[in-house]
Amino acid sequence: MKRWQLWLGLAISLLFVAMALRGLKLDEVWAHMRSANYIWLIPSVAVYFVAVWARTWRWDYMLRPLKHIPLRRLFPVVVIGYMGNNVYPFRAGELLRSYVLRRREDVSISASLATVIVERVFDGLVMLVFVFAALPFAPIPGDNGRIRAIVIFASIAFFAALVIFFGLAAFPDQFYRLAQWFSDRLLPERVARPLLDFLQRFLEGLESLRHFRNVLMIFLTSVVIWLLETVKYWFVMHAFDFQVSFFALMLMNGVVNLATTLPSAPGYVGTFDEPGIEVLKLYGIPDNIAAAYTLILHAALWFPITALGAYYMLREGLGWSDFGKAALAAGGETSS
Repeated sequence: MKRWQLWLGLAISLLFVAMALRGLKLDEVWAHMRSANYIWLIPSVAVYFVAVWARTWRWDYMLRPLKHIPLRRLFPVVVIGYMGNNVYPFRAGELLRSYVLRRREDVSISASLATVIVERVFDGLVMLVFVFAALPFAPIPGDNGRIRAIVIFASIAFFAALVIFFGLAAFPDQFYRLAQWFSDRLLPERVARPLLDFLQRFLEGLESLRHFRNVLMIFLTSVVIWLLETVKYWFVMHAFDFQVSFFALMLMNGVVNLATTLPSAPGYVGTFDEPGIEVLKLYGIPDNIAAAYTLILHAALWFPITALGAYYMLREGLGWSDFGKAALAAGGETSS
């Protein structure tokens, strides 16, 4: 990871952590964490892995134009990828996921990476749907500029990305010819040819967006995935002495995950926690309880998938150096 990227993520995380800690009484936060009923984490983890299995099915559906891979073989690859997102900044696990898929199934990194990016776009759109769908049923009392700014920024970014990817998927040949025209005039042959080859494989990865039925299935599966994750939020809430509606948790889920698209330290430190605390405070939850709940929720989301991903990495014979190999492999596809 380039040094400036790492420092940018750390700086943003530190800013969010500072905002989250403002006004908290850490001894009270710790007291709420100690008194929580952790038996509720068991169903929360179970439902989360059902969501991970649904994510695996969605990715399988998007990969089918390239290669149909049994879910039992694809599930460990997905888990390794999410583990990588939790321990490396800038969602480096997405690249690791594509690298492992090429290693196991001989699917081009650039093509599978296109499907992964499309997944992220649909995830972002569903988060926006959650925010806008939840607001009529769980209106935010008062106003919060940070939450509004996150939603506005994310709306612009994800809808713009959706338009771009639909355009690429609908007119791949025209876009390739346009890129070829520019590269022939602006780039030397030794640079242009590998980049065009990479672009061609990337466009192949967008095949699933060329049919309305596929787009509908990807969107509906994304809704199911994030509803299941909201159920996890609901289970963890029962470990603490407060109650908000399911729609309020949908809103929290949407805002939190939109915020985690920002660069941050590994594991979305700060960018997950501060928005979650702020949303709960808007619904009248005391800030110390909100902080205790958000921290435990964050840990319950982070640890199980990271532990299972580490197990699958060891079973696959992978090491931490394979993150670097994944980057080199992706770069190799542009120079092959």
